[in-house]
Amino acid sequence: MLSVERTLELIALSQAGDMQAKEILVDKNTPLVKSIVSRYRGKNVEYDDLMQLGLLGLVKAINNFNADYGVRLSTYAVPMITGEIKRFIRDDGAIKVSRALKTMSYKISKFIEEFQQLNSKDPELSDIATYFNIDEEEVVYTLDSSKMPISIYDKNDDENGKSLFDKLCDVPVEGELVDKITLQDCIKSLPDRERKLIILRYYKEKTQVDIARILGVSQVQVSRLESKTIKILKQKMLGL
Repeated sequence: MLSVERTLELIALSQAGDMQAKEILVDKNTPLVKSIVSRYRGKNVEYDDLMQLGLLGLVKAINNFNADYGVRLSTYAVPMITGEIKRFIRDDGAIKVSRALKTMSYKISKFIEEFQQLNSKDPELSDIATYFNIDEEEVVYTLDSSKMPISIYDKNDDENGKSLFDKLCDVPVEGELVDKITLQDCIKSLPDRERKLIILRYYKEKTQVDIARILGVSQVQVSRLESKTIKILKQKMLGL
């Protein structure tokens, strides 16, 4: 296992174009890729293809790593490796979602938001089904199809243009911990309102003003709740 100092040295050399340094980093971190790939066996994707996707994520992590993030390479690489695999499974693999289904999901989501604003409550399945003249089962299926993996690297449109990873990257999390507790698991464990805020903010790419309207609170309250929730996520990532 490489020391932190040696890892940083090899990363600097690799980013400067030293292919041998990159090969060493890839070789030393291949067990990490294998451990992540093992979670996605049985997804109708060949093991070799999963490995190639995982290694691609690892190489991207090496190329983009910055010591100022304050985390280990393995910590930084885990979500990038899983991201490559999930993106392939989502877009090109066994659970590819059709454009028509995505469009209907978007329309239903807009209807739900407008219904909430007008009625101060969530619509029933029957309300949605009646409005779109479809079965309730089809409503559930359509909404479930849109629940794609959350990317912590997507930039949102707040005043700083930071991604969720940017806001969490100062957490000194050990790579072994990240292997056990993924950010997505942490988000799932949040209370309903906080989880909804994070999903709307970092997955749905809503502004704080949009979220304030959806939640029926002020933009200032959304800002405070977002900061509080980011702090909670940091603590969860640390296992506190």
